[in-house]
Amino acid sequence: MDIDNIRSQFPILDRKIYGRPLIYLDNTATSQTPRRVVEAIEHMYYNTKANVHRGVHTLSQEATDLQEHTRRRVAGHINAASTEEVIFTRGTTEAINLVAASYGNFLENGDEIILTVMEHHANIVPWQLLQRNKRLSIKVIPINERGELRMDVYRSLLSDRTRMVAVTHVSNVLGTINPVKEIIAEAHKTGIPVLVDGAQASPHMKIDVRDLNADFYAFSSHKMYGPTGVGILYGRKSLLQQMPPYQGGGEMIGHVSFEKTTFAGLPFKFEAGTPDFVDIAAFDKALDFIEETGMDNIAAHEHELLEYATARMMEIDGMRIFGTASEKSAVISFLIGNAHHYDTGMLLDKLGVAVRTGHHCAQPLMTSLGIEGTVRASFAVYNTRDEVDCFISALQRIAPMLQ
Repeated sequence: MDIDNIRSQFPILDRKIYGRPLIYLDNTATSQTPRRVVEAIEHMYYNTKANVHRGVHTLSQEATDLQEHTRRRVAGHINAASTEEVIFTRGTTEAINLVAASYGNFLENGDEIILTVMEHHANIVPWQLLQRNKRLSIKVIPINERGELRMDVYRSLLSDRTRMVAVTHVSNVLGTINPVKEIIAEAHKTGIPVLVDGAQASPHMKIDVRDLNADFYAFSSHKMYGPTGVGILYGRKSLLQQMPPYQGGGEMIGHVSFEKTTFAGLPFKFEAGTPDFVDIAAFDKALDFIEETGMDNIAAHEHELLEYATARMMEIDGMRIFGTASEKSAVISFLIGNAHHYDTGMLLDKLGVAVRTGHHCAQPLMTSLGIEGTVRASFAVYNTRDEVDCFISALQRIAPMLQ
């Protein structure tokens, strides 16, 4: 890959922070956006802004075509069987809430849901909200010392009361790539549906929902070099057809009277109100960037950075890295001795290095690890070895201050 060419597409990478070149290592929270995506947003606001699916005039038809083109692109990108299985949401969080609230109607008192200890709060709290009205049990798959799921425990948790398995594809803290295909296969032996939180997987690896045999798969545009405020829920058509709407309003209806309302077909049944059609259309350009760069190239480059950074970091006295799975994405969560993660992050920022600090919306995992939070460095395709070297130099400089 021509990294210089790739970096030239991201103007923000030319910024300076406290007089130093920005080294952006907070990609797990959100990736940066290439110029073509921003230009697509600007062009649509200036030339083709009109509400979709509701007008016979030219602007509305053009906006509708752009949105539905992106839906087709997404379906192809994840190998969905039909565009009817691709639902636009505001993000991964809303996509998971949609499934929990809608499919949750089928759950009964005494039913069980299986999660993992490494789940983001967005794949914990929606299921807990169901417990306000139904006596459901949440079972949790633990991890081993490397941060890998205890698959033996998972198999033992599956029971005749299990009604849903909801797991993250990639841990946003540990970087662990979970064996979701195996998890799904085990659940399907007894007809249990599986939801996969793919927010941290979709920017870094090829996603094939039919190969995984996933029932639901959720991810976000803003982690894939795209705009904020756009999420995607893939759902198996047979399940989506059974599920009631998540929200009511315009667009998701067939006919409305005060006596009765009928609903639109898929996917519009789950897309109430005016969608973020501008950013949805611009997400198409982010997919262009990913596919032109090549997901295999992205994965190989990020893995090289991961291995190089990990080796260099372990040269620093007191370095503690959390998550050493054999299958790992480009995420490194760490602490320097007993130094507070916030202090480390603040000092790194003064040296131009942007990392994330805190519990990363994964407090149950932090409790399992016996810590309050970590510093997290995460890589994207535009990061370089030189940036890793600068990151290491910054760590070496601040480590003595923190010991």
